[in-house]
Amino acid sequence: MNASESTALLQVEDLHVSVGDREILSGINLTIREGETHVLLGPNGGGKTTLINTIVGLPGYLITTGRILFKGSDLAGLEIDERARLGIGVAFQRPPAVRGIRLRQLIEVTGNGGLDEAAMADIIGELSLEQMIDRDVNMGFSGGEMKRSEMAQLLAQAPDLTLFDEPESGVDLDNIAVVGGAMTRLLKAERAGRGTRAGLIVTHTGNILQYVNADIGHVLYDGKLACKGNPLDLISEIERHGYDKCVECAICQM
Repeated sequence: MNASESTALLQVEDLHVSVGDREILSGINLTIREGETHVLLGPNGGGKTTLINTIVGLPGYLITTGRILFKGSDLAGLEIDERARLGIGVAFQRPPAVRGIRLRQLIEVTGNGGLDEAAMADIIGELSLEQMIDRDVNMGFSGGEMKRSEMAQLLAQAPDLTLFDEPESGVDLDNIAVVGGAMTRLLKAERAGRGTRAGLIVTHTGNILQYVNADIGHVLYDGKLACKGNPLDLISEIERHGYDKCVECAICQM
């Protein structure tokens, strides 16, 4: 099945989003099909995290125009937990610490009763969580430990679409390799015979792409998707010319 024939999991249509009295996103159109991994690049403050948080359904992000469809259904009015049950997962850039809840308990909850002891042991071993699994979630965790904790929850949830907000942020090289391996395992897993899962990765450095294959890159600039292309080509152009020139260059044009 080629990309034009595969099912669209996420469709963002003419999306305008405001935070307070400021419009952050100004007409975003984005389609992610099953089996596709997209990369979102852009300068600080351009709206990348705003897009992630709006899709997830965090409060404070007001959709003034447009809509977000997931598996063909409008997400408007759905709470965060309802979107998660539909099959949307997220790894936050700065996940919160949760006192009184052990990581093992949270992984069990995100697994929705579908994890047996062998599956739990597999996740713990792959992400080297033996020293953290019975500690309160993210309490005193390093940056790399927090990211591994997030990945464990996502592997248990097994969402159809996963949103990764700067998975390499605050992570050393060893942990990037572990996180990248878990991301690849998650994204390439089968969806009950309906093709592989899909993902959207927000990254500044592009370092995570050494460990995760991505199909399409986008530059979010001044609240709009300015261009798209091969993710590594886009990163190369940004490194050479900066974002201002990247959105003008020939290889990046829509």
